[in-house]
Amino acid sequence: MGRAGAVLMAREHAAHLYLIDLDEEGGAGTVDLVREAGGNATFVHADVCDDDAIASIVRRIVDEHGRLDCAWNNAGITDVGRPFAELDRASWDRMIAVNLTSVFVCMKYELQQMVVQGFGSIVNTASASGLVATPGLVHYTAAKHGVLGLTKQGALEYNSKGIRVNAVCPGMVDTPLTQGLFDTNPRLAASIQRLMPGGRLGQPEQVAEAVAWLSSDHASWVSGLSMVIDGGYVNR
Repeated sequence: MGRAGAVLMAREHAAHLYLIDLDEEGGAGTVDLVREAGGNATFVHADVCDDDAIASIVRRIVDEHGRLDCAWNNAGITDVGRPFAELDRASWDRMIAVNLTSVFVCMKYELQQMVVQGFGSIVNTASASGLVATPGLVHYTAAKHGVLGLTKQGALEYNSKGIRVNAVCPGMVDTPLTQGLFDTNPRLAASIQRLMPGGRLGQPEQVAEAVAWLSSDHASWVSGLSMVIDGGYVNR
């Protein structure tokens, strides 16, 4: 989803993008695609849970471009399913760190800069699992519910300062992360697709379009929204 969003922002909004990830090869590939789409991008190898790294990156963006217009906090992992009572602490801690703590850390420094400049838009990637429970994934469900809490809190505290904070809540989207999970568990793939309205997964570009809109001035009166993009999954 992040790659699709980067290409869309480059093509339609002429943004200079800073792409933060631990995957250097994937990041370099996304930079190439952004440039092919007519945009500019800088890849930064960093851990989004690292306060010092994120603070430094925000300073760099401001030093090089004068401001931080918008941010999409999109880092995430998934895991194999297992019953609540059988989940080990290490798996819990890793999920919460990557899927929830990273959002807190990034928002903290994004908000600090946006307060100084008096404007900005933040979009967080939650999930349909932030709205309903997902069997076998208590740690994922808890993390994504937490992302929606951070989103609402940010919107409540910073709307008066010209800063909007929203979230997207995708259902099951056809990404490499999803395909990796399905490859290890074909039965899971079949069961999830049966639950999806229309029997199909979403596409990354469909989520990217929503993120681009929420980031833009077209959504200037939208803050605190949890936008569900799931083909009707949570209403099944």
